[in-house]
Amino acid sequence: MLAMSDDLPDLRASHGDRDRVVDALRIAAGEGRLDAEELDTRLERALAARTLRELAGLTADLWPAADDVLVLEQGGGKYVKDGHWRVPGRIRLRTQHARVTLDFTHAVITASVLRIDAEMVHSKLLIVGAPGIVTNADGLNRTYSKVKLHSRDAAADPLLRIELVGALVHAKVIERRPRR
Repeated sequence: MLAMSDDLPDLRASHGDRDRVVDALRIAAGEGRLDAEELDTRLERALAARTLRELAGLTADLWPAADDVLVLEQGGGKYVKDGHWRVPGRIRLRTQHARVTLDFTHAVITASVLRIDAEMVHSKLLIVGAPGIVTNADGLNRTYSKVKLHSRDAAADPLLRIELVGALVHAKVIERRPRR
């Protein structure tokens, strides 16, 4: 859930942080990465955790390093990634006449940076960001395209930094916060 290095300060965990780790542990158990006894032990530790470092230690060994790539190729139509999904280190996004939604509200974050390599033509990417997620689109080459981000001025040490690179042609990238 949280990938954190040992040199980060011991920031206090919120109820939401604990809930996300509990969800990640349940997902891991459902995938067979934890047996019932280990799940119970880690759930107890997650609910009693005081810091983000303690929470990060509960999920650090559950998924491979985030050097994996999710390839999304969409020619028309709609694609939605939401719910409890594991965020990889990189997404290759190739779209034409399509709408793609990446909802990070309940996502399992395993790395501090997500690079999205985009080649979008007549398409729309909707990023639903949660608190602690910052999106940067400085690496996008835009031709008759629009980028609307809300989080670029957020904290310097985010939970997840999304780096958008690549090319947009008659395309849109829109970021919004989750609906309440």
